Amino acid sequence: MEDGKFTAPLEPVKKDRTLHVRVTDDEHAAIEKAAAAAGMTVSSFFRSLNLEGAGVRPILTREDRLVMAALLEDMRMIGINLNQVARALNSGRGVHPSELDINLENVQRIQAAVMSELRSLARRAGNQRRGEK
Repeated sequence: MEDGKFTAPLEPVKKDRTLHVRVTDDEHAAIEKAAAAAGMTVSSFFRSLNLEGAGVRPILTREDRLVMAALLEDMRMIGINLNQVARALNSGRGVHPSELDINLENVQRIQAAVMSELRSLARRAGNQRRGEK
């Protein structure tokens, strides 16, 4: 990890460092239950929580990644459209106001979708940690 950025290795990396945490029997049982509900081992569950809590890596499911990829593609297309509008304006050509309105609506739509997905992601991550659905 460099400069606070996390990069996922292509090959599994040997985990040769150990963290020791003291918990009560009840806390341990709750942690095991939450890890099982999240479909993870206690070790991977703790690792993901610590990395997420440190701001290094969020917990993303395959579905989360697909949604984020679709939103990214939408943002890319909106960016292309905005660049075309900017080029037209910078070259002295006129742009119909409805074209500006459409682009603004698209930016607002994608911004709302990103915010909604991030809220949902945060809620699901919290639910998973607590063993809830």
